[in-house]
Amino acid sequence: MSESAWPSLAELSQQEQALQFDAFTNDHAWALGSAFVAEARPRDLPVVIQISRSGQVLFHAALPGTTPDNDTWIARKSRVVMRFGHSSLYVGQQARDAGTTFEERFGLSIDEYAAHGGAFPLTVRNVGVVGVIAVSGLPQIEDHKLVVQVLRDHLRGPA
Repeated sequence: MSESAWPSLAELSQQEQALQFDAFTNDHAWALGSAFVAEARPRDLPVVIQISRSGQVLFHAALPGTTPDNDTWIARKSRVVMRFGHSSLYVGQQARDAGTTFEERFGLSIDEYAAHGGAFPLTVRNVGVVGVIAVSGLPQIEDHKLVVQVLRDHLRGPA
């Protein structure tokens, strides 16, 4: 994918501001995770979906075509969100915009952190980031787009 096809920091920031919850319970996690599965399964997307809050996994689904490696990517991308408070794609894009790489900029272990698209902050309005919504299995921009699409549709509610 060309650099021009990547979303800008302004667009990524706008997504984070718009896609927030008023509250987030275990039942919210189940409904949101189920919405991800309902979107991914008919399209035969080989993705792992994980939703965690305060370090506890509330939802996890590994669809056909995934491997344990996807769980490793989820963990690495999720650590980026919890450390920096932004989507994993946002943090990676910050480094690219600065003319460097995430690894060079922060010196964090690549075994523990991955600033690749697909992990998004679970934000509660007037509280802040309380967890992570993460997808792994597609190219990083597509992982990110899937998260944004499902979150947007879910927060919009029934038409």
